[in-house]
Amino acid sequence: MLSGKTTLIAHLGYPTEAFKAPMIYNPWFDSRGIDACVVPMGVKAEDFAQALATLSKFTNLRGALVTMPHKVTTLALAAEATPAARIAGASNALLLRPDGSWLADQFDGAGFVRGVQRKGRSFEGASVLVAGCGGVGSAIAASIAGAGAARMSLFDPSAGAAEGLRARLLAHYPKLVVETGSNDPAGHDIVVNATPLGMREGDPLPFDVERIGRDAFVGEVVMKSEITPLLKAALARGHAVQPGVDMLFEMIPAYLEFFGFGSATPEELRAVAQVRY
Repeated sequence: MLSGKTTLIAHLGYPTEAFKAPMIYNPWFDSRGIDACVVPMGVKAEDFAQALATLSKFTNLRGALVTMPHKVTTLALAAEATPAARIAGASNALLLRPDGSWLADQFDGAGFVRGVQRKGRSFEGASVLVAGCGGVGSAIAASIAGAGAARMSLFDPSAGAAEGLRARLLAHYPKLVVETGSNDPAGHDIVVNATPLGMREGDPLPFDVERIGRDAFVGEVVMKSEITPLLKAALARGHAVQPGVDMLFEMIPAYLEFFGFGSATPEELRAVAQVRY
């Protein structure tokens, strides 16, 4: 039940149909007696800057979750950004400060890496392919580098996006071997889909599943369904996988702390979540 005292958190992106966060945060708030609510708000890219300026005037807004296609743009619109957001070149969390300015942070990469590690996989010394070098891909690549990967291949339809991410990674991790220009998964220990491919019926796969090594781990960011076409194909070949929603459960504790709502474990969140596909 919403009231005049309810604290709002905007969930900004477009389109909103695949949003899963409200079905996790809001049951959690209810279970803990927290008078807060995550509200999906569809905003197209061309309207985002104006929408963010308007939201900064809302007196009962704590901040915002930010998803595609706004993660890179958000960083430029915030008054201040954390080191994690600057390295990633994107932001997925905004805190509205008392003076009306936005503080940007980034939790995508940490959520992805923590989920893979929880499944028993280590990034230390690993070779990783990251397909998609936008906001989420950049964040994941940055966290994977921080987790000790030795080699990384970056692929994006925009060569400039891949090269830009390569430069940012090497500025902070000069010993990391970073290659661009190929989405061939062969020879990698972990392969990651950080593109939107899989959100729409008939999308091609982000890379050739038949080329993935026998023991490689396959990670996904798309949350339209728990088992996307990529994961279905990977599971059929016997690969260990991570669905996109797992990344969400792993990063939410960091979000809760960022917004000042305490913390939670992924297990506690899953116990009350009402995620639907």
